Amino acid sequence: MSRTLSVAHLTAIDLAPPAFIEAAAEAGFDAVGLRLLRVTEDSPGYPLMEDPAAMRATRAALRTFGLYVSDVEFVRLTPETEIAPLLPLLDAGAELGARHVITAPYDPDPARLADTLGALHEAAAARGLGAVLEFFTWTPVPDLATCRSVVEQAGPDVGMLVDSLHFDRSGSTLAQLAEVPPHRLPFAHLCDARVHPPYTTEQLLETARAERLPPGEGEIDLAGVLEALPPDTPLGLEVPMAGLAAREGPAAVLARVAQAARRLTGDG
Repeated sequence: MSRTLSVAHLTAIDLAPPAFIEAAAEAGFDAVGLRLLRVTEDSPGYPLMEDPAAMRATRAALRTFGLYVSDVEFVRLTPETEIAPLLPLLDAGAELGARHVITAPYDPDPARLADTLGALHEAAAARGLGAVLEFFTWTPVPDLATCRSVVEQAGPDVGMLVDSLHFDRSGSTLAQLAEVPPHRLPFAHLCDARVHPPYTTEQLLETARAERLPPGEGEIDLAGVLEALPPDTPLGLEVPMAGLAAREGPAAVLARVAQAARRLTGDG
């Protein structure tokens, strides 16, 4: 069976949602992730919840090109996070038919982080979405084991998002990944990269945000990651390649990433 492949917005972040959806469809993806909130000062977000015309254009593009929205992203969970201001984001996700909302851990208090994540998941679930927590080595939740502990405290149905880059950089193990209950892993992010530890924080951020590699073009044990994940886990390709995008445009990045993913999964 072919795996469902979506593509994360970061892979072609300079494309507004309708153009991104069209380009993703042309590259052969089944779905997209949409970044509705700005993550960094030099990377755009597309707040469709504040722009009815852009929302209508995005929904029209989904219908025209036959794609669906895997996820909307992402919510930074900090000590100050409150749920009420995030409800328009969740409403937008529901209007788009998204399946998940991605969260990021920026609260150093594990109990408070779990409480906030659990409350967000409840609000998301009321709208037909599930919340997933992604771990990053530079945050208070730096690895798979810590992430699993937080989501288990947050609630029985809260998910985890494993990104192959952050998984590799974190020192987490394939054995740990294989032990995670399947319902905690509703989808995964996939990319490749050179492996040359140790890494500075600057190197981690530069690779994560701007220069990853398509699957199979680096040195991460992606075959091992796929084997450890539940069978047929949907995959989201998150592969920003700023250099290639500058030279050849975002469509070239999307095409190269899609072809590499299909080769890796045996569908191309």
